[in-house]
Amino acid sequence: MKNGTDSFVSLGHWPSAGSFGFNTDILATNPINLSVVIGVLIFFGKGVLSDLLDNRKQRILNTIRNSEELRGGAIEQLEKARVRLRKVEMEADQYRVNGYFEIERKKWNLINSTYKTLEQLENYKNETIQFEQQRAINQVRQRVFQQALQGALGTLNSCLNNELHLRTISANIGMLGAMKEITD
Repeated sequence: MKNGTDSFVSLGHWPSAGSFGFNTDILATNPINLSVVIGVLIFFGKGVLSDLLDNRKQRILNTIRNSEELRGGAIEQLEKARVRLRKVEMEADQYRVNGYFEIERKKWNLINSTYKTLEQLENYKNETIQFEQQRAINQVRQRVFQQALQGALGTLNSCLNNELHLRTISANIGMLGAMKEITD
């Protein structure tokens, strides 16, 4: 007991025994002071910490909700974009098919038009050749006729004398007279 009373007596002899304060040296504080401080922090800080955690929880939940809404909107927009893409691809395929058909149609029209033009040119060529042949034949006939006429005139002039010439004229006049009587 003596030790117990010595400890009470010695409390009075501490130099700072008359003042109240916190000892910030953790290793030097006794477990009672530490437990009192922790208890006070838990008692008063519990509400503040709970409010902070609730606020943080609400913000996280709101963020998750907003993210889910944005995700849903993004999925909806993606589906609309896919539908639009399919529609545009179908239209592009249709334009492509129509374009190929139109190209083929124009190609065949051009081929047919070219064939008709070639036919017309061939006909024109043949007509031109026939015309030129006919003209050449006529020119040859004219020359032959002129040469024959000149030859006949030359022969007649050299063979005809005045008496033969007068008999030919009289014979021709007689033939003309007989023809006139027949027609009347």
